[in-house]
Amino acid sequence: MLILLGFRTAYRTLASRSGTCQYCHQYAPQHVEERANKLTLFFIPLFTTSRRYGLTCSNCGNTTELTRQQRDALAA
Repeated sequence: MLILLGFRTAYRTLASRSGTCQYCHQYAPQHVEERANKLTLFFIPLFTTSRRYGLTCSNCGNTTELTRQQRDALAA
């Protein structure tokens, strides 16, 4: 019997807004993103093990980690 267990990272864009990037200092769209790690069984996601949030610059691609409260403030 063969059981395939693994983890998968799912990316989802929650919101997009314009602002100045702290890395490249350019005024560009910033994307609020969610990264969720999911436990999979036979490539079927069972449940989410962790969630992380970040603000990604569309100009340089650098990401700043966000807390849940910061994500709520930016996504609203």
